[in-house]
Amino acid sequence: MSENNAPALIGSSGDSLREAFGKELTRIAPDFPKLVVLDADVAGGTGVHHFRKAYPEKFIQFGIAEQNMVAAAGGLAATGLIPVVTGFACFLERAYEQARLSIGYAHRNAKIVASHPGLDVGPDGGSAQALEDIAAFRAIPGMTVISPADPIEMALATRAMLEFDGPVYMRTGRSASVRLFDDSHKFEIGKGQILRDGVDVTLVACGVEVARAMQAADLLADQGVDARVVNMPTIKPIDEALLKRCVIETGCMVTAEDHNIYGGLGSAVAEAVTKHRPCPIEFVGLKDTFGTSGEPDELAEYFQITAPYIAAAAMRAMARKEALQ
Repeated sequence: MSENNAPALIGSSGDSLREAFGKELTRIAPDFPKLVVLDADVAGGTGVHHFRKAYPEKFIQFGIAEQNMVAAAGGLAATGLIPVVTGFACFLERAYEQARLSIGYAHRNAKIVASHPGLDVGPDGGSAQALEDIAAFRAIPGMTVISPADPIEMALATRAMLEFDGPVYMRTGRSASVRLFDDSHKFEIGKGQILRDGVDVTLVACGVEVARAMQAADLLADQGVDARVVNMPTIKPIDEALLKRCVIETGCMVTAEDHNIYGGLGSAVAEAVTKHRPCPIEFVGLKDTFGTSGEPDELAEYFQITAPYIAAAAMRAMARKEALQ
């Protein structure tokens, strides 16, 4: 929750989130002797090819059988192992029932790590773009849901996920990621961070949208608007205390996510805020639609989740706030 956690390297490209995950998982594996990694024949696309090379005896190949893989993860966790299930987000959705019963209902210490979420899939098109995964897995009782913003935060979240006792769903990403943080960055499950302080409106974002929210704050500053930017890497459990503080201090909010506006970060923020201090909220995300084929940046513009649209949403939220005063 520290305002001193400001991004130092915005604008520079780093590893993709999936590569950052795979490299960190491999690096810290000796700290977790019960760790095993489960793959659905997509190790090259999820980043765990690094782990497969270093620890082949702890790497279990299931082939294209996500339902079996997730069910097996529940069984492995029951023996005391820490299974990390890896796959593409859209394909892991087909194993939702197994995630619900074998992991969630049984409250197993298993982790599901999904690459290629949202519009980041790009040219593969709408059938492969998981835009409802956060909503689906957030609805499973006891499931923690994480969406880190950059490679540094991804590495920290990977360790935190393994240290955490309980089911976790975490998003990674396919494309090269904007580097937001330096090595002093801190991550804690259930906590958000104020990256840029402001008094006029709060922009709450997760994943790839955090960098765009920072860019939106710059656009708003050019218009004389002092926007606060909050990185919310844990969607469940969400940081209600921080959101309450932001509502009191700014009076209105915008949420931004590479996901359907229904059931994801925006819904989680609205649920939290209405319990404490209702305020005008604008939601930036896909408007109840499937994606389409194109490059990720082109799709982000087409579906209006880039910085100018976040800034425009902030102006609407502030206008609604003023109308209530």
